[in-house]
Amino acid sequence: MFLVEIAALSAATCWAIGSIVSVMPVERLGTIGFNRVRMIIVFAMLGSYVTVFGGWETIQKDQIAEIMLSGFIGILLGDTALFATMNRLGPRRTAILFSTNAPMSTLLGWIFLDEALPPMALFGTILVIGGVILAIVYGKRRDQLHKWEAVKGPLIVGVGIGLIAALGQSVGSLIAKPVMASGADPFAVSAMRVGITAIGLIILCSAPVQAFKLKTKLDSQIITHIVVSGFLGMFVGMTLILYALARGDVGIVATLSATTPVIMLPLMWFRTKERPAIGAWIGAMIVVLGTGLIFLG
Repeated sequence: MFLVEIAALSAATCWAIGSIVSVMPVERLGTIGFNRVRMIIVFAMLGSYVTVFGGWETIQKDQIAEIMLSGFIGILLGDTALFATMNRLGPRRTAILFSTNAPMSTLLGWIFLDEALPPMALFGTILVIGGVILAIVYGKRRDQLHKWEAVKGPLIVGVGIGLIAALGQSVGSLIAKPVMASGADPFAVSAMRVGITAIGLIILCSAPVQAFKLKTKLDSQIITHIVVSGFLGMFVGMTLILYALARGDVGIVATLSATTPVIMLPLMWFRTKERPAIGAWIGAMIVVLGTGLIFLG
């Protein structure tokens, strides 16, 4: 039975579906408004789970500041930048850009934690960067007309925001790493990180700035999409990846969970009725190969 491998691939699938489900509410509500509603819903899910099954007691008082900082950088800044990228570049380009968090985490660990950077990991980093460039530059055919392949505003700006999202994820994970290593419950840590993000976004949205307000009123369709997005992306996906990491080889799990950009391509093909360009397929597969080399290295 390949339960670990199935769990890792299922997590990647959840993240791919969750990203596609998020496109509509992000467009209709705006990036900040969407993320505020999503974080409130996800916190309700995670907080309820931890309260019922336990986990709060595993967090020490002196770890709270680290967790809050991790949530602020990794989720509030990182996730907001992620959905801003999706609004500009569509789900495919966003997923491929976000995959750069793997080499970023490796490089940050090498710089700040004195972790080893073997030649294989360095080569994998170069492959990931090459795959991302290939998937963005050659990932769209001229006859692809679906709005998900459209670029809103300058491409370089969208790419920059996407890289900020990946960097936020990497830095947030780096800050949370000592907390997780101490034996803190992952669900409790996630709930606290999401909770501080929700509070931050509520405060931000109370400012008299139109860009921070909901662009349209919430309705049942939007709420359903947000609930599905949060449940798949941050509850089911996270649970599956934690299960896989607890029982399997880290390199294999990380590689399989990095297949999100590849899994997203047939889903987008089915949804948009437009076959992704060959550059998108090759670039996404190079990214997965590079990620594998990073963790195996």
